[in-house]
Amino acid sequence: MRLDSTGWIEPARRVVSPHCDARPEGSEIELVVIHGISLPPGRFGGPWIDDLFLGRLDPAADPFFAEIAGLRLSSHLLIRRDGELVQYVPLQQRAWHAGRSCWRGRERCNDFSIGIELEGTDTTPYSEPQYGVLVPLLDLLHRHCPRLAGVVGHSDIAPGRKSDPGPAFDWERLSAYTRRHE
Repeated sequence: MRLDSTGWIEPARRVVSPHCDARPEGSEIELVVIHGISLPPGRFGGPWIDDLFLGRLDPAADPFFAEIAGLRLSSHLLIRRDGELVQYVPLQQRAWHAGRSCWRGRERCNDFSIGIELEGTDTTPYSEPQYGVLVPLLDLLHRHCPRLAGVVGHSDIAPGRKSDPGPAFDWERLSAYTRRHE
């Protein structure tokens, strides 16, 4: 796994989302936010996550999609259940993943964070292949983002509003990464 000079990770499948913009001047990446996503809720696979992040989700394809089809959001990265890594936004740009958020007294976490979606739910254990991609990905980010100071769940920066990645996410699996970067 490597990061190129334009902010794209190889060998991630590249799916370019329009739902991003420039980070504010002087912003540096200081945080990684772990999310959980499944579309429709509780179902895995299919094109729906890509479609959501590309702004082309068909509201007629599922009753739940009618509620979210107009949202303009994205994430930098997605790790599917089988370990496939998908990238939607180059790391230098601001993906629209955190919404109203606050970390260590700083609001607007999108300005200084990278969003990583894991295909899953709050209550379904995440897969071995996902952790097998996530840990080296975090190592890569730490090597290229010298100010990276935290890895948190969406629920940590938007308490009461978001619950992901939920109790099914095994934070202990990241302990080796955390020890290397303390």
